Amino acid sequence: MTNDATFALIQPWLPELVAIRRDIHAHPEMGMEEVRTAALVAAKLREWGVEVTEGVGRLGVVGTIRGRLPGQRAIGLRADMDALAIHEATGAAHASQNPGVMHACGHDGHTTMLLGAARHLSEHRDFAGTVHLIFQPAEEGRGGALAMLADGLLERFPCDALFGMHNQPGMKVGQFGIRKGPAMAGGCMFHVRFTGMGGHGGSTPHLSVDLSIVQAHFVLGLQTIVGRNISAFEPAVISVGYIGGGAQESANVMPAEMTVSGTARHYSDATKETIERRIRELAEGLARLHGAGVEIAFVWVAEPLVNADEPTDVAIAAASAVVGAAAVNPNQPQTGGGEDFAFMLRHCQGAFIRIGNGEASAGVHTPKFDFNDEAIPYGVAYWVALVKQELRL
Repeated sequence: MTNDATFALIQPWLPELVAIRRDIHAHPEMGMEEVRTAALVAAKLREWGVEVTEGVGRLGVVGTIRGRLPGQRAIGLRADMDALAIHEATGAAHASQNPGVMHACGHDGHTTMLLGAARHLSEHRDFAGTVHLIFQPAEEGRGGALAMLADGLLERFPCDALFGMHNQPGMKVGQFGIRKGPAMAGGCMFHVRFTGMGGHGGSTPHLSVDLSIVQAHFVLGLQTIVGRNISAFEPAVISVGYIGGGAQESANVMPAEMTVSGTARHYSDATKETIERRIRELAEGLARLHGAGVEIAFVWVAEPLVNADEPTDVAIAAASAVVGAAAVNPNQPQTGGGEDFAFMLRHCQGAFIRIGNGEASAGVHTPKFDFNDEAIPYGVAYWVALVKQELRL
């Protein structure tokens, strides 16, 4: 079931939205480099009569639409604009023209759906209050949300609630999914560098510090943190993705330094603290035990994304108004992926929903991924329904 009235309003300019989406896809830009994309967004908003503010957090764009009905509430709808450093292999006619960069996460579609909602809401201001359309740069780990917040996003454009949306490969087009509470993980990259006296592994190993043993115990010890320091009922992940030291052509030389790098994921502040504390204790303890030195660095790139109860109920109601309650999953499983929008939700309550990109869709962050244009009208209709839910008299 779909809301035929809303879809009918969207249909006349759906071909233009598809063209916009494919144009953005063909000209992808990395985070904090979205000059062309931001300019396109601002130009379209102005063309459709939307008040525009550019340069929020360097390249962020905010469009503001005020309803014609009396009301003091304001909400923010957010989409991301950046691409990824991946070489596209879709073979599509609208494939990336920027070698080594592609829209492998669907941000081209997210931007387009919010632009579609902007056009509709600008033409049909039958709501009470204000809508801020937030087009964010640099979602993919380059600090776009933090940059916009530092530039006074929520002081300059106050919101009572924030809402975001992301496509979901494997979910049918025309379906939505969401959950209350922690929905996506916070995470970090950690880098541990062990140092010590290197030496000849054949003739004088006893005069050296064997860092291979130190890192081996460290890697094994990491896997006890989740199992023994964090409750079995609290999700967490620690994985090693890189081990480096020495040179393969000099395998008889014991290295003077070895590095172990990896990632950790968590859903609560307490678990984050435990992970960082125990990694430090483990690395420092093993270094002391073996007479090695150690340097430890954490780069926390995401906070847990937490959907507040009331905004989640609003999101569910809006999605249900578009596709029917049966096509909306209110218990979408948690994911270990991170999302920059979580930083915004630390400052203002809100909700983040998933929209189906098709069962045959390639996974995000892969060379074969492409946003499904058939999802565009569903996303536009969801945003419109959300405004009507939140900003009604």
